[in-house]
Amino acid sequence: MITAVGLTKTYPGKDAVRGLSFTVGKGEIVGFLGPNGAGKTTTVRMLTGMIRPTSGTATVAGYDITREPIEAKKRLGYVPESGALFETLTGGEYLRFVADLHHLDRDVAERRADEFLDLFGIRAQRDQRIQEYSKGMKQKVLISAALIHQPQVLFLDEPLNGLDANAALVFKEIIKRLSAQGTTMLFCSHILDVVEKLCPRIIILNEGSIIAEGTPELIANRAGEETLEDAFCRLTGVRDARESARDFLEALGR
Repeated sequence: MITAVGLTKTYPGKDAVRGLSFTVGKGEIVGFLGPNGAGKTTTVRMLTGMIRPTSGTATVAGYDITREPIEAKKRLGYVPESGALFETLTGGEYLRFVADLHHLDRDVAERRADEFLDLFGIRAQRDQRIQEYSKGMKQKVLISAALIHQPQVLFLDEPLNGLDANAALVFKEIIKRLSAQGTTMLFCSHILDVVEKLCPRIIILNEGSIIAEGTPELIANRAGEETLEDAFCRLTGVRDARESARDFLEALGR
């Protein structure tokens, strides 16, 4: 459902993404990990048609994202890392707007919007302007907008940002059920324990290239570590967390 072949994005003086090739099958949840600046968000933006690759190809639900962007976008949902909402609209109006873009029947769209807002506990704020929402409430609207047209493929870039514990639990359960129903997902996050629990397969990026791929256990074993977290630190060159914490406290004189 997602295929990238030699996907590359070059900016003046920098290769943000370097020749990525991978696939994500129907119903699969793949974790997409990497330190800041590794190329995760750039890759997702290319796969969703927001920016054009410098070279390489990508298909989503069988459609080339460069040559057939409209057909691909009809079949994907996207929760961005930092969502840009039309904040002068109410939550209900925004979801209706997104549903209209996907040509959903109005009655179907209204029912689904009510179901999502109720599920996330913000139905009472449906007619309140988004600019008055908390960060977590805005994130719930973004997630609802990504799901309202029942996409075949979901791109999730830090989807738990701002969610309270209860909403996060609900969302993770939704993810599991969508996967069982055949929805394909690419899940980007810095929260390694969440990715490890939700994603049977993981891809790790560093400096725009894939440096590891497989189950969390396989990646840890190949890195000679006991946990995914320790393997991630070793593979990406991040300093050991314990050493960093010790040095920080020593700098504070503690």
